[in-house]
Amino acid sequence: MTATTTPAVPPRDLAGVPNEPERVPRRKNPFGLARTLRYAALLFFLAVVLVPVYVLLVTSFKGSGDASPARAWALPTEWTLDNWTAAWDALAPSIWRTLQMVVPSAVLAALLGSINGFVLSRWTFRGANLVFTLILFGMFIPYQAVIIPLNQLVLDLGLPSGVPTLILLHVVFGIPITTLIFRNYYQTVPHELVEAARVDGAGMLRTYASVILPISLPGFVVVLIWQFTSAWNDFLFAVFFSSYNNGPVTLALNNLANGALLQNYGVSMAGALFASLPTLVVYIVLGKYFIGGLMSGSVKS
Repeated sequence: MTATTTPAVPPRDLAGVPNEPERVPRRKNPFGLARTLRYAALLFFLAVVLVPVYVLLVTSFKGSGDASPARAWALPTEWTLDNWTAAWDALAPSIWRTLQMVVPSAVLAALLGSINGFVLSRWTFRGANLVFTLILFGMFIPYQAVIIPLNQLVLDLGLPSGVPTLILLHVVFGIPITTLIFRNYYQTVPHELVEAARVDGAGMLRTYASVILPISLPGFVVVLIWQFTSAWNDFLFAVFFSSYNNGPVTLALNNLANGALLQNYGVSMAGALFASLPTLVVYIVLGKYFIGGLMSGSVKS
């Protein structure tokens, strides 16, 4: 008598429906071709970005006889800090003047742009769109196209050369972009907040100060970073409206390099690193808030 085997019956759940066999997820190959190519491309672009930084850094530690175009890629034969000391002595006063310029200009432009953005987005009036369009025209006018009449206007008004005039110019030319950013950001604010403030009897300024301003931190972070870097890196206004004795760091850095006749490569490279350090620190510290502030105004509620 032969034994008969019954076919295996798949297990059933409480409702009598056969359970499907559990599928084991396939492990992704961490060294797949697509992922390898993606990381290779990222490393390539990272190297392209960091190559100038490498040349700046190693040249800043070379002596006067060691810093030359022929040895731009080589490490210093003798490491020295003399270039950094000389660059700091030459740029320290202008760095302090630049801070005195960029901080007020960034804060004032951000505050004025915030007020404009609120009025044009939530406290609209007849012709608000036309006013907003006219304000945006300032973003598309190149500085080079207006620099000569602007220089004549500054002379006619009798404005002093140096930091005060640069603050005024950066605030005026920063209003269009700050207004655009804040207007887009305030478009995401729920209408109920503004309407509730109106029902409670708050006017425009009270609504802005008590309701809108406390929730404007992401927009202010974006605008302050933008204005800070724009004013810090500006060279055109510095050439026309200031001098070496009262101008910002970009003008002093140009003089440190002796214009187009670069003689001391080590000191110039150290000065370039000194001049770029504040903006680098700002982006490293506030970079995540900058991206978050941009994204917070990208989706309308």
